Amino acid sequence: MLSKTCKYAIRASIFIASQSYQDKRVTIKEIAEKINSPKFFTAKILQVLAKNDLVHSIKGIGGGFEIPKEIMNKINLYQIVIAIDGDLLFTCCGLGLGKCSEIHHCSVHERFKEIRNEIATMLMDANLEELALGIKSGDSFLK
Repeated sequence: MLSKTCKYAIRASIFIASQSYQDKRVTIKEIAEKINSPKFFTAKILQVLAKNDLVHSIKGIGGGFEIPKEIMNKINLYQIVIAIDGDLLFTCCGLGLGKCSEIHHCSVHERFKEIRNEIATMLMDANLEELALGIKSGDSFLK
């Protein structure tokens, strides 16, 4: 349901948040290694995340990527999904039909709509601060 790019973006964001929580900036190389992603691919993902103000890019010596602690709890997974994949996950037809809508819908429309809404709610409720703390405590992992 999520693109490979989006999955890497989520993992990268969580890793950056976990390091930022400890007042550390991380490089593209560190991020790519930690989330098991190609460096060039990771750089492109981080470019999009930075453009959407989901991560901050600091240039120069001592630079890298960070997420200020005071905004970590305001950034949720829904925002990352929208930045990387757009809203297709929340608007597409469950059967892949192009003309499925509220008025003229497919046979799984209502059931799939419920699932899409539950996924959207879960992604909106999951913020980077709580996910970073899970990594820091060892309760969860990224690769």
